[in-house]
Amino acid sequence: MTQPTRGAIGELFALLKPFRFIVAASIFLGMVGGLSVTVLLATINNALHSDSGLTQGVVALFAGLCLLALASSICSDIGTNYVGQHIIAKLRKQLGEKVLSAPIEQIERYRSHRLIPVLTHDVDTISDFAFAFAPLAISLTVTLGCMGYLAILSWPMFLIMVAAILIGSAIQAYAQSKGVQGFMAARDAEDELQKHYNAIAEGAKELRIHRPRRQRMFSSGIKGTAEFICNTQVRSINTFVIAKTFGSMLFFVVIGLALALQAFWPSADKTVMSGFVLVLLYMKGPLEHLIGTLPIVSRAQIAFRRIAELSEQFSTPEPHLLLSDQGKVKQAVHELQLTDVRYAFPSVEGAAPFQLGPVNLSIKQGDITFIVGENGCGKTTLIKLLLGLYTPQQGQIRVNSEAIDAHNRDDYRQLFTTIFADYYLFDDVVQGDTQIPEDANKYLQRLEIAHKVSVKDGNFTTTDLSTGQRKRLALVNAWLEERPVLVFDEWAADQDPTFRRIFYTELLPDLKRLGKTIIVISHDDRYFDVADQLVRMESGRVVTELTPA
Repeated sequence: MTQPTRGAIGELFALLKPFRFIVAASIFLGMVGGLSVTVLLATINNALHSDSGLTQGVVALFAGLCLLALASSICSDIGTNYVGQHIIAKLRKQLGEKVLSAPIEQIERYRSHRLIPVLTHDVDTISDFAFAFAPLAISLTVTLGCMGYLAILSWPMFLIMVAAILIGSAIQAYAQSKGVQGFMAARDAEDELQKHYNAIAEGAKELRIHRPRRQRMFSSGIKGTAEFICNTQVRSINTFVIAKTFGSMLFFVVIGLALALQAFWPSADKTVMSGFVLVLLYMKGPLEHLIGTLPIVSRAQIAFRRIAELSEQFSTPEPHLLLSDQGKVKQAVHELQLTDVRYAFPSVEGAAPFQLGPVNLSIKQGDITFIVGENGCGKTTLIKLLLGLYTPQQGQIRVNSEAIDAHNRDDYRQLFTTIFADYYLFDDVVQGDTQIPEDANKYLQRLEIAHKVSVKDGNFTTTDLSTGQRKRLALVNAWLEERPVLVFDEWAADQDPTFRRIFYTELLPDLKRLGKTIIVISHDDRYFDVADQLVRMESGRVVTELTPA
């Protein structure tokens, strides 16, 4: 697994950098509030043992310190909330940008059951850490202020307190090392649980009619994984709880030593001893807050590690994909050429990787090109290369004799409208700055879905249709986009015989008459005569390139 270059604190500092002035002000105000309380304790201790009692000056100082502590704490919390919320938004935007700009190969390999927990669970974990950071700094400041006051009161007792803190720190360090291991195992199991959730949502029909698989999915999958996460989290958090309890007991041991010292040393200043005990009791809260934050820090370390792993895997040679001003894309496509194009997938578990190529192919403007072959022969991989979704590892793709590279690849992609076999149907009809054609509903009528859906305010009124009807709706969207090249990946596979015939014998010729270049992946050999060019593939290679009679 990729290791982060910085720890949780370092990663958080990078996120806090744009808000450094607000963070600094929040921490400063929190420190003022904490130190005000420390001075307030000293004032109370001195007043209790003063011969003059509560003077007007002491009362005024007491009231002023109370108001200062209240105002500074409120302002500090408001600043912390502002920064925390903006960090959450920043993380979500950054991760969304990473996913939108990531190479398609990496998204396909990363899988949604690993991606979704990073975008949700890990972001929430880091937000918890961000909200805890300023209070953490404040508690640390208050603790150090109290320690300074204790050193002034009594050096021997201060050294005893330091020894107790060192012992407690050693216990906490051990607890954190064990806790991080447990949190990491639980976080890995979160990915597995998300995978099971995806399975029960997407495979609901299959699970409903297969009792053994359904029961196994629940007992071994969801129930087993959920219980593992629960038990692992309980053990990890219990480790911190036990260590925290030992730390609390060390406080009372030090207080007991202070009382014992007073018993064996009658001449000791009672003001010093009572002040020491009073400050210790107050310091217990901030110090326990520091200790209680350790599980949040541990989880944040794991979350930052996951996000760093995603960022590295989703690094892209096309960082400009989300720039709004990218100029007008040319619409004329006279010829698409693939020259000695090769592509190979990484090997899986020692198996030989699938290799495509070398592919040499030329597609002319206005032609209907069929790409055919057995399942697994590389048709969809070839289409993804042709669309610019995959980058050729060798060879070159050209449009109108212009080579495609990282600088113009996204402009090149905008020449295509594609309906994949595993397509996703968006409900908005994207037309840029142009108006949606008035005959959009005419397309819906021609495909016999106008009675169920229409175009209103730039959106389809519904996408809740049957599989075949959804593909027809996707075809309407392809019409409306008015791009020069249309790619259909087994579009007719989910259509009834009548619409299959209409697609091949009416719709494709109509699109050709409009000047469109059409590429179709198909198994419907009875309609191969519709093609101007028939490209047959076998084991990742183009074996024949024919013009049907």
